Amino acid sequence: MAPGRLDYIYAPSSDVAADARWFAETLGADVRFAIDSGGVRVAMLRVGTDSPPLVLTDHLPDERAILVYSVPSLDEAGESLRAAGWTLDVTIELPMGPATTFRAPGGQRLAIYEASRPFVVESFVGRRDF
Repeated sequence: MAPGRLDYIYAPSSDVAADARWFAETLGADVRFAIDSGGVRVAMLRVGTDSPPLVLTDHLPDERAILVYSVPSLDEAGESLRAAGWTLDVTIELPMGPATTFRAPGGQRLAIYEASRPFVVESFVGRRDF
């Protein structure tokens, strides 16, 4: 099963504000938003010209990034990944829709999501809580 389009790269950060600022200063990243809500900090950055946004967050359980792909059907794509040997990790709600994370035998992670609320990310653009 080939996942859909790679929409985001979720990356852990121990200091989201400092890391977002560093990416902006050293690579010219465009900080699309920086949100502090419910004890969680998240910043979305555009780094480079033709790559998915980098989403820095302080709430990932470890230091591994998660590749986030959009799929038309969360259930169908999830079954396909499990059949291919991916281990179901957790089902969560992302701002843009329901998502499920998986682990490969080597520990790499990916998430699939249904874009049931695609307008949410754009509604965050320009928000700066930090």
